[in-house]
Amino acid sequence: MSAAELWEMSAVLGAGIAAGAVNVVVGSGTLITFPVLLATGLPPVTATVSNALGLIPGSISGAVGYRRELRGQRRRILKWGAGALFGGVTGAALLLSLPASAFERIVPVLVGLALVLVVLQPLIGRRLRDRRERQGRSARADGGPLLLAGLTLASVYGGYFSAAQGIIYVALMGMLLDDDLQRLTAVKNVLVAVVNSVAALFFLIAADFDWTAVALLAVGSAIGGHVGATVGRRLRPAVLRAFIVVVGTAAIVQLVLR
Repeated sequence: MSAAELWEMSAVLGAGIAAGAVNVVVGSGTLITFPVLLATGLPPVTATVSNALGLIPGSISGAVGYRRELRGQRRRILKWGAGALFGGVTGAALLLSLPASAFERIVPVLVGLALVLVVLQPLIGRRLRDRRERQGRSARADGGPLLLAGLTLASVYGGYFSAAQGIIYVALMGMLLDDDLQRLTAVKNVLVAVVNSVAALFFLIAADFDWTAVALLAVGSAIGGHVGATVGRRLRPAVLRAFIVVVGTAAIVQLVLR
């Protein structure tokens, strides 16, 4: 094994650790790993598929790390998880049938809109609560059909590319639910794990991938997911929201310049 190959493997492993941590707290880890995989010489679709497979352990590790915040959310997770399952398979199928550039223009717009919603979430939440109080209604625990549809569509995008899908999940849930941001982050990690897992199973059957890249990302993301859950659970809502905005803004810049 040459020195260049060792450096490439170290870079992929390091990217996996960083992506695993960022994915758990925010959800933009693909923007770290994808360019590294391309730099090692993998074709775009093979890099996307390998990335989806390799980041699964990180998603699971993050979801386990947030298990305390998941208590009492079983019904939500089952309902939204079904939408994530359908959306993940649909997105994976689109990846293998559409041109690689199909989402390039709309992705920065989606992420930008999600960031605006994350920033405005406290204001939107207060306005919605005030409106419900005036009308004598209570908030739906699952956000209703609108949230289910939004999360399912976000899962289609996640199965296709996955970059910043976690930000979109948090933005949608924060806008339509009256709940703690850490609890929403915990659910986000479960949905991401579902989408990545079902997309990966689809890819195992229908697409090419690089086993070395998958293994390195899997080890790295599992470590990073544990670290991210440990750190992320200690962040105050305002700090967590600010971190989401910073990472999301960096993601938009990278997507536009790529």
